[in-house]
Amino acid sequence: MKVLGQGEANGAISILHALGLGRGCSTGIQLTTKVQIVEYAAEIEDDRNGLLASVEKCWRDRGLPIPDQFGWRVESSIPIGQGLKSSSALSCAALRALNSYAWTGLSNSEIADIASKSQLISNCAKTGSMDDNWASLEPGWKLVDPALSASESIIIQGDIDPSFSILLLLRGKRSVKISPQAFSRHEQIFHRSLASIMRGSILDALSSNGMAVAAATGDQEALRICNLSIASGAIAAGISGSGPSIAIVCFQEDSTSLYKLFSESGLEVISTGIYVKDDISEVQ
Repeated sequence: MKVLGQGEANGAISILHALGLGRGCSTGIQLTTKVQIVEYAAEIEDDRNGLLASVEKCWRDRGLPIPDQFGWRVESSIPIGQGLKSSSALSCAALRALNSYAWTGLSNSEIADIASKSQLISNCAKTGSMDDNWASLEPGWKLVDPALSASESIIIQGDIDPSFSILLLLRGKRSVKISPQAFSRHEQIFHRSLASIMRGSILDALSSNGMAVAAATGDQEALRICNLSIASGAIAAGISGSGPSIAIVCFQEDSTSLYKLFSESGLEVISTGIYVKDDISEVQ
């Protein structure tokens, strides 16, 4: 089947949940979603919210070129519904595929804006996930204001040591309904995370944010796991997104023992790293 356009984007982990203070921060990881535009309709699995249809609508609404007839082909290593930014990766990769097909030359900020709109339309995100979109598109971390356009949203940004290992602990499907009011009640802990970001202490921010999200969602088990990981050699640990997955940051020499600890406890563990290169993009 002929490929008309293709693009990629990566998953990410949370440093500051945007529901806490109206500011969000994430950083990319080395799990990717690849999207191809093909000449005939194809069945898509795991797009339960119709995100690709929303992407197509937003693209058409801008009056941008699109094939009269086409289908999507998706390949992804990002677990869905775990707080690892699979929706941002899918929407951004799909938009890069359309960008590749149409030769429209959209910038990353323009793609991030369209991705946010498509996620809001499909109810995949409560804030538009601007921080997650940036993390899916570019390396490093960005503290953003999701109420602004992507090009104006970045408050401060930086990088994370690429030598760190990342372990992702998967804990099944999300069972807790996310309440913005519950996040607001734990504003003080989110402020600790924000203060750490402003000091450049990104890993401290990740752990503080994890504590705040656990409190907002009543996830005491997550706190236990995070505390155990720190006691066992991790540098930082916290819930990613609204959960239920937990992201652990550690030195490479400690990753094997931590992997063994949690896999032997019955959790599914994915070993990955920080996304550091800026070559995930549309492919002609």
